[in-house]
Parts: sequence; C-alpha cells; structure tokens
Amino acid sequence: MSEKIKISSSGYKLYTFFVYLCYLSYFCQHKHPVSMKIPPFLKTTFWAFFLSHVSCLSSAFCNTALHCANPTSSISHIPSMRPTAAPHSSLITPHPSLLTQVLSVARSVNSYFMREVPDPTSPTLVKRERSSNLWTRGVYYEGLMALYSVDPQPEYLEYTDTWGNFHGWKPRGGIKATHADNQCCAQTYLDRYMMTHEQRMIEHVQANLEYQMTTKIGWWTWVDAIQMAMPIYTKMYRITGDERYINHVMKMYTWTRDTLAGGLFNESEGLWWRDKDFVPPYKEPDGSNCYWSRGCGWVYVALIKAIEDMSVRPMSENIRSHYNLLLADFRLMSDALLRCQRTDGLWNPSLLCPSNYGGKELTGSALFLCGMSWGIRTRILDDSRFRSACDKAWSAMANSCVHPNGFLGYVQGTGKEPSSAQPVTYDRHPDFEDFGTGCFLLGAVEYYKLLTDSDRGAS
Repeated sequence: MSEKIKISSSGYKLYTFFVYLCYLSYFCQHKHPVSMKIPPFLKTTFWAFFLSHVSCLSSAFCNTALHCANPTSSISHIPSMRPTAAPHSSLITPHPSLLTQVLSVARSVNSYFMREVPDPTSPTLVKRERSSNLWTRGVYYEGLMALYSVDPQPEYLEYTDTWGNFHGWKPRGGIKATHADNQCCAQTYLDRYMMTHEQRMIEHVQANLEYQMTTKIGWWTWVDAIQMAMPIYTKMYRITGDERYINHVMKMYTWTRDTLAGGLFNESEGLWWRDKDFVPPYKEPDGSNCYWSRGCGWVYVALIKAIEDMSVRPMSENIRSHYNLLLADFRLMSDALLRCQRTDGLWNPSLLCPSNYGGKELTGSALFLCGMSWGIRTRILDDSRFRSACDKAWSAMANSCVHPNGFLGYVQGTGKEPSSAQPVTYDRHPDFEDFGTGCFLLGAVEYYKLLTDSDRGAS
C-alpha cells in the first residue's frame, strides 16, 4: 500500500508541474498580462528548458501513471536510481512473478508426491519390497530439505521426522552399511541434526562412517555413489571439524576419479563415464564418448555440497588442497555442460550424442540447473556466461515437464545409461517417482535462491 501511495504522490507532483508549464507556455505565447512582466531573457530560458525536458517529463508521467494502475508492471526503459548490482549478479532484476512461479511450481511438485505417498514409512513396492530409506527416497528428502530452506512449512519436517524416526536414523542396513545407495538417507539425518542437535540423528551415521573408514577405499565403482555418500562425509566434517572425514572421502573420490578403469573422469572433456563399462573403447553410435546425463548430474551436485561444506570453516593447507581439486573439477564440468545444453534448455540422456535416445530428460537437467545456479550465487561461475543457461533450463522444466497436478514428465527411470527406461516421455510414469521429485526440487530451490540473490543485488 505504501508503495502505491508513494508512486501516486510522485505522479501527482509530475502532473502539477506539467500543468504549470502548460499555463506558463500559454501566458508567454498569448501575451497574457502576467507574461508582460516576464523579461525577454527569462522567456527564452524557459522555452529552452521546456523544449529540452517536456518529452522526458511526459514519458515519466505516463509510465508513473501506468505503474500506479499496475504496480507489478516493469518500467525497464527508465534508468534505475538504485545502486548498481554486484558484478557477479544478473543486471536483470527478476520479475516478482517469476519468483512466485518457481516457488509455486516447487510446492506443487512436492505436494503431488506427498499426496501419492501419505505414509513416509511405507515400503516401496517396485518389483519387490524395499524399505523407504533406500537411495531413491533419500534423494527425495534431499530435495525436501532444500525446499524447507526457502519455504519452511512445518509439515515438511513432520514428514521427514516421521520417516527418520521409523528408521531409527540409521543407514539402510545398519551401521555396517558400505554400499553408497544404503547410506544416502544419512544426508538428511545430518541435515536434521544441524537443525536440532539431537544426538540420535547423528550417532548411527557417525558409527557407520567410522566403520567404513576401517575397510577398503574402492567402494564407489559407479559415479552415482559419489552423490549418494560423499556429502555424508563432508557434512560430518562440517559438524565436527574432524579432517579425517575429508581425508578419507577424498581417497574414495580420487580412486573413482583417477584409478578405477583408468579413471572415470575425463578431464579433457570435463565429463564422467558412469562406470567401467563405458570407458573407451566403448563409444556411442556416432563415435563420441558415452556420458550419461544423470550420472554426471549426480557428481555435479555432490561437488557443490562438498565444496560448500569445506568452506564453512577456516581451511588448513590439507583441506585447501582437497577443496581446490573439487573446485577445478566443478569448473571443468560446468564448461562442458554449458556446451552440450539443448536449445530448448534441457539436456539429452546422452550428453554428446543426441542421436542416441536424444530427447528431453528432466533429472539430469534439474541437477545441472542446481549446480550452475549455485555456482553463479557463490561467484564461482560467471553470471554472464551461465545465467541464460539457468533461465532456459528452468523455463523448459516448468513449462514442458510439470503436469497441472504436479506430476513430473520426462523423468528417466532407474538405470545406468541413455538407453535405460526408454522411452522417456511427458506422460510415462518412471519406476520410482521419488528421486525425480528430489532432483527437481534441488534444481528449483537453487534457481530460486539465484533469483532472490539477483533481486537483492539490484535493490
């Protein structure tokens, strides 16, 4: 209300001044008795001032009147008197309706899932029964915790805590779990611990990591595992400050990166082979390397989580060296992903071979949006290079993947390569819906934060 009054007052002042000039013009032109008392040099000065400013005044008045009628309208061609945005922020202030849309769509997508799964403790029944703390559900809760960070609804925590309490805040399979898929749920356990400081939410996770650190290094034989488990170690470091967690997880990371099958990360192309089966001589039909979209997306999101967790404490030289490696990998991946984005804003299941099961795919695209938006917000990525990619990705996700009821289309079901769970279409239900929802929420929330930060930078 106060903004309307202020604008209306400004418009009234402009209007009054404009009318005054018109009257003065009339007096001067028609030799009104009042004008006879005005010296000629003042009349000349007035006309010069009037002719040079009348167009600006009328434009300002018209736009002020328009804004009074529609306070949400944009007056983009009037130079702003606000401070210049920070160099890393977009100079285009997001329209309030875009911020509203992002949050509204994220809520709709999440509400659909919570309606479909009203009891978070119930097992999944895809082909066989599995407990609800498997990796697919763990990814969903990662997205839900992200949503809570910008939309703190009590029902999100109630839903999460009902789930965590049911499973005793333990990894799937207990404290001796070593398979990353069974550890994924612990990311949310630690997120909740950081909110509540309840020991029951961390004690079993910590015992699990302590056990795994006494075993072998080479557990992560597929790149998905980096996202499922790496953030657990880095969150534990964030909570405790114990560098052992970073030292161990970096041994696991670099084993997958550099040693397994000669290394699953191709630095020359900035992308990851999903597992040993796709390292050359394996090739796509067109002769390109096979980089699976969601597989690369998993690593991309794991990197931003790890980098952020390492950043919250003063860094020792040891931590700094690990941090710099992850930062370099993140930048290499970002450049590579920018080059292979589709013109519609999404990414193909096979990143370099659009002819092999090419088409829209949501989960990898959402993870890339998450990483790029975070990179811009933290000034690691250049806004001028990456912002349009984020805008296009969100537009494609919101406008071509989300059904009116919140169901997500173009979600590739579980698998390990571009051909898995095909065809990927707008109407087809994937085998598991939970992880797709989690991916979408991760991307939507980071994009929402980017828009919010850009808005602050321009205000």
